Amino acid sequence: MKQLRPVMFVGTASDVGKSVITAGFCRIFKQDGYTPAPFKAQNMSLNSYATPDGLEIGRAQAVQAEAAGVPCHTDMNPVLLKPTNDQTAQLVLHGKPAGNQSAWEYFMEDDKRALFEEVKQSFDRLSHKYNPVVMEGAGSISELNLRQKDITNMRIALHAGAAVYLVADIDRGGIFGSVYGTIALLPPEEKALIKGIIINKFRGDIRLFEDGRKLLENLTGVPVTGVLPYYHDIYIEEEDTLGLSLKHKRQTTGRINIAVVLLRHMSNFTDFHALEKDERVHLFYTDNPAELATADIIILPGSKNTIEDLIAIRNNGTARAITEAHKRNKVVIGICGGYQMMGTQVADPFGVEGPIASIPGLGILPVSTVLTREKVTQQRSFRYRHQEKICEGYEIHMGETSTTKPSPLNELTNGATDGYFLSPQCWGTYLHGILDNDTVVSDLLAQCGKVAVVKDFDYKAFKEAQYDKLAAHMREHLDMLAVYKALEL
Repeated sequence: MKQLRPVMFVGTASDVGKSVITAGFCRIFKQDGYTPAPFKAQNMSLNSYATPDGLEIGRAQAVQAEAAGVPCHTDMNPVLLKPTNDQTAQLVLHGKPAGNQSAWEYFMEDDKRALFEEVKQSFDRLSHKYNPVVMEGAGSISELNLRQKDITNMRIALHAGAAVYLVADIDRGGIFGSVYGTIALLPPEEKALIKGIIINKFRGDIRLFEDGRKLLENLTGVPVTGVLPYYHDIYIEEEDTLGLSLKHKRQTTGRINIAVVLLRHMSNFTDFHALEKDERVHLFYTDNPAELATADIIILPGSKNTIEDLIAIRNNGTARAITEAHKRNKVVIGICGGYQMMGTQVADPFGVEGPIASIPGLGILPVSTVLTREKVTQQRSFRYRHQEKICEGYEIHMGETSTTKPSPLNELTNGATDGYFLSPQCWGTYLHGILDNDTVVSDLLAQCGKVAVVKDFDYKAFKEAQYDKLAAHMREHLDMLAVYKALEL
Protein backbone atom coordinates (compact mmCIF):
# COMPACT_ATOMS: atom_id res chain seq x y z
CA MET A 1 0.00 0.00 0.00
CA LYS A 2 1.18 3.54 -0.72
CA GLN A 3 2.34 5.62 2.22
CA LEU A 4 -0.23 8.05 3.64
CA ARG A 5 0.21 11.19 5.71
CA PRO A 6 -0.81 10.96 9.34
CA VAL A 7 -4.38 12.08 9.96
CA MET A 8 -5.53 13.81 13.14
CA PHE A 9 -8.97 14.40 14.62
CA VAL A 10 -9.21 17.40 16.93
CA GLY A 11 -12.14 19.05 18.63
CA THR A 12 -13.95 22.26 19.40
CA ALA A 13 -14.38 20.89 22.96
CA SER A 14 -14.19 17.73 25.03
CA ASP A 15 -16.65 14.89 24.41
CA VAL A 16 -17.45 15.86 20.81
CA GLY A 17 -16.75 12.32 19.57
CA LYS A 18 -13.06 12.40 18.63
CA SER A 19 -12.24 9.03 20.21
CA VAL A 20 -15.02 7.19 18.41
CA ILE A 21 -14.29 8.85 15.07
CA THR A 22 -10.61 7.95 15.46
CA ALA A 23 -11.60 4.34 16.15
CA GLY A 24 -13.84 4.39 13.07
CA PHE A 25 -11.02 5.59 10.83
CA CYS A 26 -8.70 2.94 12.28
CA ARG A 27 -11.21 0.31 11.17
CA ILE A 28 -11.75 1.94 7.75
CA PHE A 29 -8.02 2.00 6.99
CA LYS A 30 -7.70 -1.62 8.15
CA GLN A 31 -10.58 -2.63 5.87
CA ASP A 32 -8.92 -0.83 2.96
CA GLY A 33 -5.70 -2.80 3.36
CA TYR A 34 -3.56 -0.32 5.29
CA THR A 35 -1.81 -0.92 8.61
CA PRO A 36 -3.11 1.90 10.83
CA ALA A 37 -2.32 2.59 14.48
CA PRO A 38 -3.84 5.14 16.88
CA PHE A 39 -1.93 7.87 18.71
CA LYS A 40 -2.90 10.31 21.43
CA ALA A 41 0.01 12.18 22.96
CA GLN A 42 -1.64 12.89 26.30
CA ASN A 43 -4.78 11.43 27.76
CA MET A 44 -6.55 12.26 31.02
CA SER A 45 -8.68 9.36 32.15
CA LEU A 46 -9.33 6.89 34.95
CA ASN A 47 -10.14 4.33 32.29
CA SER A 48 -6.89 2.57 31.42
CA TYR A 49 -5.68 -0.72 30.01
CA ALA A 50 -2.67 -3.01 30.36
CA THR A 51 -0.60 -3.54 27.22
CA PRO A 52 0.74 -7.00 26.24
CA ASP A 53 4.14 -6.05 27.68
CA GLY A 54 2.67 -5.11 31.06
CA LEU A 55 2.45 -1.33 30.80
CA GLU A 56 -0.47 1.12 31.02
CA ILE A 57 -2.24 3.31 28.45
CA GLY A 58 -5.60 5.06 28.15
CA ARG A 59 -8.45 2.69 27.38
CA ALA A 60 -9.52 4.76 24.36
CA GLN A 61 -6.25 4.01 22.57
CA ALA A 62 -6.59 0.31 23.41
CA VAL A 63 -10.06 0.38 21.83
CA GLN A 64 -8.70 2.19 18.76
CA ALA A 65 -5.87 -0.36 18.44
CA GLU A 66 -8.48 -3.12 18.63
CA ALA A 67 -10.39 -1.43 15.81
CA ALA A 68 -7.15 -1.22 13.82
CA GLY A 69 -6.44 -4.89 14.48
CA VAL A 70 -3.03 -4.30 16.11
CA PRO A 71 -1.67 -4.89 19.63
CA CYS A 72 -1.82 -1.82 21.84
CA HIS A 73 1.47 -0.19 22.87
CA THR A 74 2.53 2.69 25.11
CA ASP A 75 3.73 4.65 22.06
CA MET A 76 0.05 5.03 21.21
CA ASN A 77 -0.48 7.02 24.43
CA PRO A 78 2.89 8.03 25.92
CA VAL A 79 1.43 10.39 28.56
CA LEU A 80 -1.54 9.39 30.72
CA LEU A 81 -2.89 11.52 33.57
CA LYS A 82 -5.01 9.65 36.14
CA PRO A 83 -6.76 12.05 38.55
CA THR A 84 -6.57 11.02 42.20
CA ASN A 85 -8.70 13.97 43.38
CA ASP A 86 -9.88 17.35 42.09
CA GLN A 87 -6.37 18.86 42.27
CA THR A 88 -3.88 16.03 41.74
CA ALA A 89 -3.19 13.36 39.14
CA GLN A 90 -0.80 10.49 38.73
CA LEU A 91 1.49 10.96 35.73
CA VAL A 92 2.01 7.76 33.75
CA LEU A 93 4.88 8.11 31.25
CA HIS A 94 5.47 5.37 28.67
CA GLY A 95 3.21 3.12 30.70
CA LYS A 96 4.91 3.55 34.08
CA PRO A 97 4.00 5.82 37.03
CA ALA A 98 6.21 8.91 37.16
CA GLY A 99 4.82 10.50 40.33
CA ASN A 100 1.82 12.58 41.37
CA GLN A 101 1.49 16.23 40.36
CA SER A 102 -1.02 18.96 41.05
CA ALA A 103 -2.73 20.62 38.11
CA TRP A 104 -0.64 23.73 38.74
CA GLU A 105 2.62 21.79 38.76
CA TYR A 106 1.77 19.93 35.58
CA PHE A 107 0.39 22.75 33.49
CA MET A 108 2.18 25.84 34.79
CA GLU A 109 5.63 25.08 36.17
CA ASP A 110 7.48 24.41 32.89
CA ASP A 111 6.90 24.53 29.16
CA LYS A 112 6.79 20.73 28.80
CA ARG A 113 9.76 20.59 26.42
CA ALA A 114 11.13 17.39 27.94
CA LEU A 115 7.72 15.72 27.90
CA PHE A 116 7.11 16.86 24.34
CA GLU A 117 10.37 15.24 23.27
CA GLU A 118 9.12 11.95 24.70
CA VAL A 119 5.84 12.38 22.85
CA LYS A 120 7.59 13.10 19.54
CA GLN A 121 9.78 10.03 19.89
CA SER A 122 6.73 7.85 20.48
CA PHE A 123 5.01 9.27 17.41
CA ASP A 124 8.13 8.83 15.28
CA ARG A 125 8.45 5.18 16.26
CA LEU A 126 4.81 4.56 15.34
CA SER A 127 5.10 6.38 12.02
CA HIS A 128 7.97 4.11 10.95
CA LYS A 129 5.97 0.99 11.72
CA TYR A 130 2.36 1.84 10.78
CA ASN A 131 0.59 3.45 7.83
CA PRO A 132 -1.15 5.74 8.56
CA VAL A 133 -0.91 6.92 12.15
CA VAL A 134 -4.43 7.98 13.18
CA MET A 135 -4.04 10.74 15.75
CA GLU A 136 -6.47 12.13 18.30
CA GLY A 137 -6.36 15.52 20.00
CA ALA A 138 -7.62 16.39 23.46
CA GLY A 139 -10.36 18.83 24.43
CA SER A 140 -10.37 22.06 22.44
CA ILE A 141 -7.48 23.07 20.18
CA SER A 142 -8.01 26.77 20.95
CA GLU A 143 -7.21 27.01 24.67
CA LEU A 144 -5.03 30.10 24.31
CA ASN A 145 -3.82 30.13 27.92
CA LEU A 146 -2.34 26.63 27.54
CA ARG A 147 -1.05 26.88 23.96
CA GLN A 148 2.66 27.12 24.84
CA LYS A 149 2.43 24.09 27.10
CA ASP A 150 0.20 21.95 24.92
CA ILE A 151 1.74 18.65 23.84
CA THR A 152 -1.29 16.85 22.46
CA ASN A 153 -3.01 19.05 19.87
CA MET A 154 -1.66 21.27 17.10
CA ARG A 155 1.91 21.23 18.39
CA ILE A 156 2.21 17.51 17.69
CA ALA A 157 0.15 17.90 14.50
CA LEU A 158 2.82 20.28 13.18
CA HIS A 159 5.57 17.83 14.08
CA ALA A 160 3.70 15.03 12.31
CA GLY A 161 2.70 17.09 9.28
CA ALA A 162 -0.77 15.66 9.76
CA ALA A 163 -3.93 16.32 7.80
CA VAL A 164 -6.20 17.65 10.54
CA TYR A 165 -10.00 17.36 10.77
CA LEU A 166 -11.97 19.45 13.23
CA VAL A 167 -14.82 17.59 14.97
CA ALA A 168 -17.78 19.54 16.35
CA ASP A 169 -20.82 18.28 18.27
CA ILE A 170 -23.96 19.83 16.77
CA ASP A 171 -26.14 18.21 19.44
CA ARG A 172 -24.77 20.75 21.95
CA GLY A 173 -25.82 23.74 19.87
CA GLY A 174 -23.64 26.73 19.01
CA ILE A 175 -22.03 24.94 16.09
CA PHE A 176 -21.22 28.05 14.05
CA GLY A 177 -19.60 29.96 16.89
CA SER A 178 -17.61 26.97 18.11
CA VAL A 179 -16.29 25.98 14.68
CA TYR A 180 -15.62 29.51 13.42
CA GLY A 181 -14.05 30.63 16.70
CA THR A 182 -11.86 27.54 16.98
CA ILE A 183 -10.41 28.00 13.52
CA ALA A 184 -10.14 31.80 13.78
CA LEU A 185 -7.99 31.52 16.91
CA LEU A 186 -5.39 29.31 15.23
CA PRO A 187 -2.13 30.85 13.98
CA PRO A 188 -1.61 30.58 10.19
CA GLU A 189 0.72 27.56 10.27
CA GLU A 190 -1.80 25.57 12.31
CA LYS A 191 -4.80 26.75 10.32
CA ALA A 192 -3.08 25.47 7.17
CA LEU A 193 -3.22 21.92 8.52
CA ILE A 194 -7.03 21.92 8.83
CA LYS A 195 -8.34 19.95 5.84
CA GLY A 196 -11.96 19.56 6.80
CA ILE A 197 -14.75 19.89 9.35
CA ILE A 198 -16.76 16.91 10.62
CA ILE A 199 -20.15 17.72 12.12
CA ASN A 200 -21.00 15.00 14.62
CA LYS A 201 -24.19 13.80 16.39
CA PHE A 202 -26.75 15.37 14.02
CA ARG A 203 -30.36 14.51 14.88
CA GLY A 204 -33.07 14.60 12.22
CA ASP A 205 -33.04 15.05 8.46
CA ILE A 206 -29.49 15.91 7.32
CA ARG A 207 -30.87 17.74 4.29
CA LEU A 208 -32.03 20.47 6.67
CA PHE A 209 -28.38 21.34 7.39
CA GLU A 210 -27.35 21.83 3.77
CA ASP A 211 -27.53 25.63 4.07
CA GLY A 212 -25.64 25.45 7.35
CA ARG A 213 -22.94 23.41 5.69
CA LYS A 214 -22.45 26.05 3.00
CA LEU A 215 -22.45 28.85 5.58
CA LEU A 216 -19.74 27.10 7.59
CA GLU A 217 -17.58 26.61 4.51
CA ASN A 218 -17.97 30.26 3.52
CA LEU A 219 -17.21 31.48 7.05
CA THR A 220 -14.13 29.34 7.61
CA GLY A 221 -12.79 28.64 4.14
CA VAL A 222 -12.61 24.96 5.15
CA PRO A 223 -14.75 22.23 3.51
CA VAL A 224 -17.26 20.27 5.57
CA THR A 225 -16.10 16.69 5.07
CA GLY A 226 -19.36 15.28 6.30
CA VAL A 227 -22.25 15.32 8.76
CA LEU A 228 -22.49 12.21 10.95
CA PRO A 229 -26.01 11.40 12.20
CA TYR A 230 -26.57 10.59 15.84
CA TYR A 231 -26.84 6.82 16.18
CA HIS A 232 -28.45 4.53 18.74
CA ASP A 233 -27.51 1.12 17.34
CA ILE A 234 -23.70 1.27 17.30
CA TYR A 235 -21.84 0.60 20.50
CA ILE A 236 -18.23 1.71 21.00
CA GLU A 237 -16.62 1.83 24.43
CA GLU A 238 -16.58 5.35 25.86
CA GLU A 239 -13.38 7.08 26.95
CA ASP A 240 -14.50 8.28 30.35
CA THR A 241 -17.32 8.52 32.86
CA LEU A 242 -19.10 11.54 31.35
CA GLY A 243 -22.05 9.36 30.35
CA LEU A 244 -22.44 7.37 33.55
CA SER A 245 -25.11 9.67 34.96
CA LEU A 246 -27.29 8.72 31.98
CA LYS A 247 -26.90 5.07 33.01
CA HIS A 248 -28.07 5.78 36.57
CA LYS A 249 -31.26 3.81 35.98
CA ARG A 250 -33.70 2.21 38.34
CA GLN A 251 -34.50 -1.49 38.25
CA THR A 252 -36.69 -3.23 35.73
CA THR A 253 -38.70 -6.44 35.66
CA GLY A 254 -37.96 -9.53 33.60
CA ARG A 255 -34.18 -9.24 33.83
CA ILE A 256 -31.45 -9.73 36.40
CA ASN A 257 -30.88 -6.34 38.04
CA ILE A 258 -27.20 -5.61 38.62
CA ALA A 259 -26.24 -2.51 40.60
CA VAL A 260 -22.75 -1.10 40.15
CA VAL A 261 -21.88 1.10 43.12
CA LEU A 262 -21.42 4.64 41.80
CA LEU A 263 -18.06 5.83 43.17
CA ARG A 264 -16.68 9.33 42.79
CA HIS A 265 -13.26 8.03 41.71
CA MET A 266 -14.52 5.03 39.74
CA SER A 267 -11.95 3.61 37.34
CA ASN A 268 -12.23 1.15 34.47
CA PHE A 269 -16.02 1.30 34.20
CA THR A 270 -15.56 -0.57 30.91
CA ASP A 271 -15.56 -3.67 33.12
CA PHE A 272 -19.36 -3.53 32.82
CA HIS A 273 -19.84 -2.84 29.11
CA ALA A 274 -20.40 -6.50 28.28
CA LEU A 275 -23.07 -6.76 30.97
CA GLU A 276 -24.80 -3.65 29.61
CA LYS A 277 -25.28 -5.44 26.29
CA ASP A 278 -26.30 -8.80 27.76
CA GLU A 279 -30.03 -9.38 27.18
CA ARG A 280 -30.31 -11.27 30.47
CA VAL A 281 -29.21 -8.22 32.44
CA HIS A 282 -30.41 -4.78 33.43
CA LEU A 283 -27.32 -2.95 34.74
CA PHE A 284 -27.46 0.41 36.47
CA TYR A 285 -25.12 2.66 38.48
CA THR A 286 -26.28 3.93 41.86
CA ASP A 287 -25.20 5.18 45.26
CA ASN A 288 -28.76 4.99 46.59
CA PRO A 289 -28.94 2.50 49.50
CA ALA A 290 -32.58 1.65 48.74
CA GLU A 291 -31.78 0.71 45.15
CA LEU A 292 -28.81 -1.37 46.24
CA ALA A 293 -30.95 -3.20 48.81
CA THR A 294 -33.33 -4.54 46.16
CA ALA A 295 -30.79 -5.36 43.42
CA ASP A 296 -30.14 -8.99 42.52
CA ILE A 297 -26.37 -8.48 42.26
CA ILE A 298 -24.15 -5.72 43.68
CA ILE A 299 -20.73 -4.98 42.18
CA LEU A 300 -18.12 -2.77 43.85
CA PRO A 301 -16.01 -1.40 40.97
CA GLY A 302 -12.43 -0.19 40.75
CA SER A 303 -11.37 3.13 42.24
CA LYS A 304 -8.41 5.47 41.79
CA ASN A 305 -8.79 6.51 45.43
CA THR A 306 -9.99 3.51 47.40
CA ILE A 307 -9.75 5.16 50.82
CA GLU A 308 -11.68 8.33 49.91
CA ASP A 309 -14.38 6.31 48.16
CA LEU A 310 -14.63 3.94 51.13
CA ILE A 311 -15.18 6.91 53.44
CA ALA A 312 -17.78 8.33 51.05
CA ILE A 313 -19.86 5.14 50.82
CA ARG A 314 -19.84 4.88 54.62
CA ASN A 315 -21.06 8.45 54.93
CA ASN A 316 -23.91 8.09 52.43
CA GLY A 317 -25.24 4.75 53.72
CA THR A 318 -24.10 2.75 50.70
CA ALA A 319 -21.62 0.65 52.71
CA ARG A 320 -24.31 -0.48 55.14
CA ALA A 321 -26.62 -1.42 52.26
CA ILE A 322 -23.85 -3.56 50.76
CA THR A 323 -23.04 -5.40 53.98
CA GLU A 324 -26.73 -5.96 54.74
CA ALA A 325 -27.26 -7.38 51.25
CA HIS A 326 -24.34 -9.74 51.83
CA LYS A 327 -25.85 -10.93 55.12
CA ARG A 328 -29.07 -11.75 53.22
CA ASN A 329 -27.00 -13.91 50.83
CA LYS A 330 -27.40 -11.52 47.92
CA VAL A 331 -24.62 -11.71 45.32
CA VAL A 332 -21.89 -9.18 46.17
CA ILE A 333 -18.57 -9.05 44.29
CA GLY A 334 -15.70 -6.58 44.04
CA ILE A 335 -13.21 -5.75 41.31
CA CYS A 336 -9.80 -4.18 42.03
CA GLY A 337 -10.45 -1.24 44.39
CA GLY A 338 -13.86 -2.72 45.15
CA TYR A 339 -12.13 -5.99 46.12
CA GLN A 340 -9.85 -4.02 48.44
CA MET A 341 -12.86 -2.31 50.05
CA MET A 342 -14.52 -5.67 50.77
CA GLY A 343 -11.63 -6.70 53.04
CA THR A 344 -10.96 -5.94 56.68
CA GLN A 345 -8.49 -3.09 56.21
CA VAL A 346 -6.89 -0.83 53.61
CA ALA A 347 -3.54 0.61 54.73
CA ASP A 348 -1.63 3.40 52.98
CA PRO A 349 1.72 3.66 54.82
CA PHE A 350 3.44 5.52 51.97
CA GLY A 351 0.71 8.12 51.38
CA VAL A 352 -0.02 6.80 47.88
CA GLU A 353 -3.62 8.09 47.99
CA GLY A 354 -3.38 10.76 50.67
CA PRO A 355 -2.76 11.45 54.36
CA ILE A 356 -4.97 8.70 55.83
CA ALA A 357 -2.65 5.87 56.89
CA SER A 358 -5.25 3.16 57.41
CA ILE A 359 -8.99 2.57 57.35
CA PRO A 360 -11.23 -0.42 58.14
CA GLY A 361 -12.79 -2.14 55.16
CA LEU A 362 -16.31 -3.52 54.86
CA GLY A 363 -15.26 -6.76 56.53
CA ILE A 364 -16.96 -9.00 53.97
CA LEU A 365 -13.82 -10.85 52.85
CA PRO A 366 -11.01 -12.03 55.19
CA VAL A 367 -8.32 -10.10 53.31
CA SER A 368 -6.35 -6.93 54.00
CA THR A 369 -4.62 -4.56 51.60
CA VAL A 370 -1.47 -2.45 51.78
CA LEU A 371 -1.21 0.22 49.10
CA THR A 372 2.26 0.22 47.55
CA ARG A 373 4.37 2.58 45.46
CA GLU A 374 4.78 -0.01 42.71
CA LYS A 375 1.98 -0.44 40.19
CA VAL A 376 1.01 -3.84 38.78
CA THR A 377 0.02 -3.66 35.09
CA GLN A 378 -0.33 -7.03 33.38
CA GLN A 379 -2.56 -8.81 30.93
CA ARG A 380 -3.66 -12.14 32.40
CA SER A 381 -4.96 -15.50 31.18
CA PHE A 382 -6.72 -17.49 33.88
CA ARG A 383 -9.15 -20.23 34.85
CA TYR A 384 -12.16 -19.07 36.81
CA ARG A 385 -13.18 -21.26 39.76
CA HIS A 386 -11.20 -24.29 38.46
CA GLN A 387 -13.13 -24.35 35.19
CA GLU A 388 -11.28 -25.58 32.11
CA LYS A 389 -11.93 -22.67 29.76
CA ILE A 390 -9.13 -20.08 29.57
CA CYS A 391 -10.39 -16.56 30.28
CA GLU A 392 -8.73 -13.18 29.66
CA GLY A 393 -8.37 -10.06 31.82
CA TYR A 394 -5.81 -7.55 33.03
CA GLU A 395 -4.47 -6.07 36.27
CA ILE A 396 -3.90 -2.36 36.99
CA HIS A 397 -3.51 -1.60 40.68
CA MET A 398 -1.25 -0.23 43.38
CA GLY A 399 -1.60 -2.52 46.36
CA GLU A 400 -0.99 -5.99 47.69
CA THR A 401 -3.86 -7.97 49.20
CA SER A 402 -3.16 -10.84 51.57
CA THR A 403 -5.05 -13.32 53.77
CA THR A 404 -4.41 -15.93 56.43
CA LYS A 405 -7.16 -18.11 54.96
CA PRO A 406 -6.25 -18.64 51.28
CA SER A 407 -9.17 -19.33 48.95
CA PRO A 408 -8.26 -18.01 45.50
CA LEU A 409 -10.93 -17.24 42.92
CA ASN A 410 -8.78 -17.60 39.80
CA GLU A 411 -5.80 -19.68 38.73
CA LEU A 412 -3.48 -17.73 36.43
CA THR A 413 -1.82 -19.65 33.61
CA ASN A 414 1.59 -18.61 34.97
CA GLY A 415 0.92 -20.61 38.11
CA ALA A 416 -0.06 -17.72 40.38
CA THR A 417 -3.52 -17.10 41.82
CA ASP A 418 -5.86 -14.11 42.03
CA GLY A 419 -8.66 -12.88 44.22
CA TYR A 420 -10.64 -14.40 47.05
CA PHE A 421 -13.55 -16.84 46.79
CA LEU A 422 -15.79 -16.74 49.86
CA SER A 423 -18.81 -18.40 48.24
CA PRO A 424 -20.51 -18.57 44.83
CA GLN A 425 -22.40 -15.43 45.90
CA CYS A 426 -19.37 -13.48 47.16
CA TRP A 427 -15.88 -12.97 45.80
CA GLY A 428 -13.29 -10.38 44.89
CA THR A 429 -10.67 -10.08 42.16
CA TYR A 430 -7.97 -7.78 40.84
CA LEU A 431 -8.80 -8.73 37.24
CA HIS A 432 -10.37 -6.03 35.14
CA GLY A 433 -12.23 -7.44 32.17
CA ILE A 434 -13.24 -10.56 34.09
CA LEU A 435 -16.88 -9.89 33.19
CA ASP A 436 -16.05 -9.90 29.47
CA ASN A 437 -15.82 -13.71 29.74
CA ASP A 438 -19.10 -15.59 29.22
CA THR A 439 -17.94 -18.39 31.55
CA VAL A 440 -17.73 -15.95 34.44
CA VAL A 441 -20.90 -14.04 33.61
CA SER A 442 -23.08 -17.14 33.20
CA ASP A 443 -21.86 -18.48 36.55
CA LEU A 444 -22.43 -15.11 38.24
CA LEU A 445 -25.97 -14.77 36.90
CA ALA A 446 -26.83 -18.31 37.97
CA GLN A 447 -26.17 -17.39 41.62
CA CYS A 448 -28.96 -14.84 42.02
CA GLY A 449 -31.83 -17.32 41.82
CA LYS A 450 -33.42 -15.96 38.66
CA VAL A 451 -33.79 -17.95 35.46
CA ALA A 452 -31.85 -16.50 32.53
CA VAL A 453 -32.96 -18.09 29.27
CA VAL A 454 -31.07 -15.96 26.74
CA LYS A 455 -27.98 -17.66 25.31
CA ASP A 456 -24.47 -16.66 26.37
CA PHE A 457 -23.24 -13.33 25.01
CA ASP A 458 -20.04 -13.28 22.88
CA TYR A 459 -18.67 -9.84 23.70
CA LYS A 460 -15.58 -10.08 21.49
CA ALA A 461 -17.64 -10.90 18.40
CA PHE A 462 -20.08 -8.14 19.34
CA LYS A 463 -17.29 -5.54 19.50
CA GLU A 464 -15.89 -6.57 16.13
CA ALA A 465 -19.33 -6.16 14.57
CA GLN A 466 -19.65 -2.70 16.14
CA TYR A 467 -16.36 -1.50 14.62
CA ASP A 468 -17.58 -2.64 11.20
CA LYS A 469 -20.94 -0.92 11.69
CA LEU A 470 -19.18 2.29 12.73
CA ALA A 471 -16.94 2.17 9.66
CA ALA A 472 -19.95 1.67 7.37
CA HIS A 473 -21.78 4.55 9.07
CA MET A 474 -18.82 6.88 8.56
CA ARG A 475 -18.23 5.82 4.96
CA GLU A 476 -21.86 6.61 4.17
CA HIS A 477 -21.76 10.15 5.54
CA LEU A 478 -18.16 11.33 5.03
CA ASP A 479 -16.37 12.24 1.82
CA MET A 480 -13.77 9.48 1.99
CA LEU A 481 -12.36 10.32 -1.45
CA ALA A 482 -11.52 13.80 -0.19
CA VAL A 483 -9.94 12.35 2.96
CA TYR A 484 -7.73 10.00 0.98
CA LYS A 485 -6.75 12.83 -1.35
CA ALA A 486 -5.73 14.96 1.66
CA LEU A 487 -3.53 12.08 2.89
CA GLU A 488 -1.57 11.76 -0.34
CA LEU A 489 2.13 12.49 -0.01
